[in-house]
Amino acid sequence: MNQCGGHIRIDSNQKNFDKKEGAMIVGIPKEIKTQEHRVGVVPAGVKAFVDADHRVVIEKGAGLDSGITDDEYEAVGATILETGQKIYDDAEMVMKVKEPLPEEYGLLHEGQILYTYLHLAPAPELTRALLERKVIGIAYETIQLDNGSLPLLTPMSEIAGRMSIQVGAYHLQKEHGGRGVLLGGVPGVTPGNVAILGAGIVGTNAAKIAVGMGARVTVLDVRLDRLRYLDDIFGARITTLMSNSHNIEETVTDADLVVGAVLIPGGRTPCLVTRELVSRMKKGAVLVDVAVDQGGCIETIRPTYHDNPTYDIDGVIHYGVANIPGAVARTSTFALTNATLPYALKIAGNGWQEAVRKDKNLLKGVNVVQGQLVCQPVGDALNMACVPIETLIG
Repeated sequence: MNQCGGHIRIDSNQKNFDKKEGAMIVGIPKEIKTQEHRVGVVPAGVKAFVDADHRVVIEKGAGLDSGITDDEYEAVGATILETGQKIYDDAEMVMKVKEPLPEEYGLLHEGQILYTYLHLAPAPELTRALLERKVIGIAYETIQLDNGSLPLLTPMSEIAGRMSIQVGAYHLQKEHGGRGVLLGGVPGVTPGNVAILGAGIVGTNAAKIAVGMGARVTVLDVRLDRLRYLDDIFGARITTLMSNSHNIEETVTDADLVVGAVLIPGGRTPCLVTRELVSRMKKGAVLVDVAVDQGGCIETIRPTYHDNPTYDIDGVIHYGVANIPGAVARTSTFALTNATLPYALKIAGNGWQEAVRKDKNLLKGVNVVQGQLVCQPVGDALNMACVPIETLIG
């Protein structure tokens, strides 16, 4: 990248283009996580960047698994590059879906903005790598509105919540190791029991699908206001319980399907279902822990992938896929861009420091800044020192 008059000129893959002073080069690499089919932006997002005088470079084939061709990206002004290495070399901001994997750590460079899901609380190795590379890490999952909602996590939580019942019902089938229970039952036969731990976005959407399938549904949470809200929505079609050790024990041991839907914004998820409790569950019952990317709320859960999503402990089927929405990549990619693009345009148009000064909600998304950890929940989870971000942005 070299300075050329009032513009910066980039020569990538034998293609030259000008970038106006003050604009930004946004890079979209192909996701390399196993069975991750989403991509960081859709063509409408590219057009929005280009219309604002930014430049977008996209790795060849990055959108194919979401049904988006390179030609569609080029038609709205993107430049297609052959490798992920070229994307990271050229981009001032890398916009993607999932956290970098170890083979991507060395591609990051000092001062580069990494805008993606990071989930650092259960990931000390990744956190150390981002600090060592001195990047600016802005995490989708910790951008937070004044009312406490997480706007960039919400669309994926909606999808994951709905799919948790879908995949749970599938793995309850006998040929997949389950109890052989049909969640909705049939006339004359009791329907299946579904226990949902957490009444947030994931839990609410899981309840919608489980109720729609005709299951008996119990939702547990520590927030009475959320339980009242769900009671108003579903009425007698669900049971709401205060989340405490007694109620969790009774509900989980009686369940055919348990959905972990607990979230501590930016922090590690508390363990609610112990190994001992798992051992007392019905044989062939299914556990789906949507919180696995933040450590999980089930002691026996570990991350799995779509190509081998389950494992058995004490006769209980565990589903630990950490990127559940990746299975419905087209829906997820478009839903994600709807949420991430407005903030991305702010970062590109103002620079990250001015953008977070102007937007306190975006400020909460900053996790690491050029060798400094600035997200306190991550620091608490990893027992690492944090500095207030205000001291770094003036």
